[in-house]
Amino acid sequence: MGWMHDETGLDRCAANHVALTPLSHLVRAAAIWPGREALVYGDIRRTYGDYRERVSRMASALARLGVAPGDVVATLLPNVPAQVEASFGVPACGAVLNTINTRLDVDTVAYIFEHGGAKVVLADTQFLDLAVAACATLAMPPVIVEVPDLEAGLLPTGDHPTYEDLLAQADPDFAWHMPADEWESLALNYTSGTTGRPKGVVYHHRGAYLMTMGTVVSWRMVLYPRLLVVVPLFHCNGWCHSWMMPLVGGTVVCLRDVTAPEIFGALADEGVTHFGGAPIVLNALVNAPADARRPFDQHVEVYTAGAPPPAATLARMESLGFNVTHVYGLTETYGHVVENVWQPGDWDALDATDRAAMKARQGVPFPMMEGVEVFADDGRPVPADGETQGEIAMRGNAVMKGYLKNPEATAEAFQGGWFRSGDLGVKHPDGYVQIRDRAKDIIISGGENVSSVEVEGAIMHHDAVSLCAVVARPDDKWGEVPCAFVELRDGAEVSEADLIAFVRARLAGFKTPKSVVFGPLPKTSTGKIQKFVLRERVRG
Repeated sequence: MGWMHDETGLDRCAANHVALTPLSHLVRAAAIWPGREALVYGDIRRTYGDYRERVSRMASALARLGVAPGDVVATLLPNVPAQVEASFGVPACGAVLNTINTRLDVDTVAYIFEHGGAKVVLADTQFLDLAVAACATLAMPPVIVEVPDLEAGLLPTGDHPTYEDLLAQADPDFAWHMPADEWESLALNYTSGTTGRPKGVVYHHRGAYLMTMGTVVSWRMVLYPRLLVVVPLFHCNGWCHSWMMPLVGGTVVCLRDVTAPEIFGALADEGVTHFGGAPIVLNALVNAPADARRPFDQHVEVYTAGAPPPAATLARMESLGFNVTHVYGLTETYGHVVENVWQPGDWDALDATDRAAMKARQGVPFPMMEGVEVFADDGRPVPADGETQGEIAMRGNAVMKGYLKNPEATAEAFQGGWFRSGDLGVKHPDGYVQIRDRAKDIIISGGENVSSVEVEGAIMHHDAVSLCAVVARPDDKWGEVPCAFVELRDGAEVSEADLIAFVRARLAGFKTPKSVVFGPLPKTSTGKIQKFVLRERVRG
């Protein structure tokens, strides 16, 4: 018997096993780079020493408001410093961070407050009315903390305690609650889903920690990168980038309003080296007029996700000095977990069109993932022929714990030991995966998920509507937009403009159909609407 079969005394202990958590990154960064710039927003410049102290004060303030370990703290914030600080401040008091999409309607925000059980919500002054209206419908609403934005000219209303006042009164030496178990919940993110009500996706500390490690490798990061937060921090916690930056002593540059002039300004003035964004952001940059552009001379790495970027856009981005990497993931996978790893040599020799075609593929697993596969209906992997379609699935440490209070949906998503994405794709002979058709009920508009079922439900409330179906219509600006096909009741009338206004009053603006086509809907012999026929119509 080999000596390694004797495990006597080889146990886990405090010296050799510590629960993985991204909180450790900020503890370390503040210790070794206390004077290095960590956060930038307009005239605001905060060092890692400042960052650590403000996070401690935030954790203290939340505890004083009655937030206990395991409670949920929500935010309704744009990409401002308070949102970045919350990524550490909320878990530092042992709570779970719930960043909410600021573009949602009152009813959905109220549902998320109630379903997640938020005890406190940090609300930007711009979204204060949304928070107040959502809270007004609840028996046990969260405490509202207002976050004014003086840089944007948004002054406090005086109706609620403010973020800065609470921090000023809090304890700068508050002892952080570090997880005893890395499986403890870190964040709660709500996904659009395909059945109307969003599902609550739960992240653990381990997954977020390993996500930060894998992203540093994949994004070719060295020490001291400067990240512009273009991706909304309410989307998968900004793909976990806020948790990652202290790992490499980086600087987070906040961006409230995503416009081409603002991005070019940050590139020129702040020396930004990395940012992520949906193809719509890339389109805005390449189509920006000359007076909106600013010269920059640093190498800039860009992650894009949400839909395959158009080949022409990729080629023009390269000519402007950006290196674009196509990535793919879902809320359930902490953001990007599949990357299009560039193969130098043969791929470099391709012409611009073929290079762009290669870059449009979703790719291969990130380092912290164990695999990405495409499964046929019979449960077996499809052949790697680039033609046979199946469902894309992933497995690895950057996969959610599950859906909050929904064990049935969790079990369905984890069938066969893989996370089933609901996206249809193929596997190429080189092993790279490519999406061929999104899960048919989801429309991705400007990087936002829109449930066609939810939009159809809103349209069906109109008295004139007999039947409707909503599909994705290709759009040069947004990638995809909802297009509604409507059958009216006999003798009923409604205009396209009136029906769109009717839906806009019930749903967020980005979910509203941009066009309505009236007429009979194609159906199967059993009466099921043939959406594939409608998709062909809008593509034609």
